[in-house]
Amino acid sequence: MIAAGQLIDSEPERSLEHARYARQRAPRIPSVREANGLAAYLTGEWNEALSELRAARRMAGGPGHLAIMADCERAMGRPERAVELSRSEEATQLDQEDSVELRIVAAGARRDLGEIEASVVSLQIAELDPKLQEPWSARLFYAYADNLAAAGREREAFTWFVHAANADDEDETDAPDRLEELAEKLGGPDAVEELVTEAEAAEIGDDDFGDDAAEVDDDFDELDEKLEEETASEAAADDETADNEAADDEAVDDEAVDDEAVDDEAVDDEAADDKIADDATADDKATENDADADNAGGGARAQ
Repeated sequence: MIAAGQLIDSEPERSLEHARYARQRAPRIPSVREANGLAAYLTGEWNEALSELRAARRMAGGPGHLAIMADCERAMGRPERAVELSRSEEATQLDQEDSVELRIVAAGARRDLGEIEASVVSLQIAELDPKLQEPWSARLFYAYADNLAAAGREREAFTWFVHAANADDEDETDAPDRLEELAEKLGGPDAVEELVTEAEAAEIGDDDFGDDAAEVDDDFDELDEKLEEETASEAAADDETADNEAADDEAVDDEAVDDEAVDDEAVDDEAADDKIADDATADDKATENDADADNAGGGARAQ
């Protein structure tokens, strides 16, 4: 366990080997499963990481590493599950830093689902304030800028990449590279100089962004409800279509039964007609026989 902890940042592969060994020896200790899960996450073993972190959370209780678990779901191509985790009861138990990290992951999952507007709005929270320089600020500013760029709002994206670069003391992001790319699209260094000045002024100025955060959260909740309603409406429409198709099939079946009944009745009528014709033929034959007998009797008496 000690070796796994010492190596997890510098050599995550070796850290995972030690963590797996510890898990084999002590699988019922939450901290061991947690270490295995974190090491697996850093080496891209998403399924193993998710399984181990779930086990650690079951054993120890609490929300656990919810943001990392959501990121594993997204990495395995299940963004809808990542969004579900962000809405879970456990998400309300996270501290501020982990809550922000979960917001970032969930916003990325919404982008994966094609919900670009929702991914932007979901990050407009109180912590998205350029005057703040918290441990999560650079990642939050970068994620917001990245989603703005995906939405085609390049001037706003440039501004927030400036904020991300200024907040990124640990070089966690490639914000400077993204700024160069956007500067070329926006017309070169001279064209974006004003944007840089405005962004840096906002970092030390007094704007009303923080005061509007609650309203933005309400807007996001409304957008979320709208998306859910649209999904429910689509499901209802699919059900109605299925019902109509079933009714059409039933009508076709009924029509087939009616046609069959008509055919059976026609057959019965034809059989009855044949019987009547046969009876008539039999009667005619009997009459002829009687006539022949009478003629024969008359001939005998004449002799």
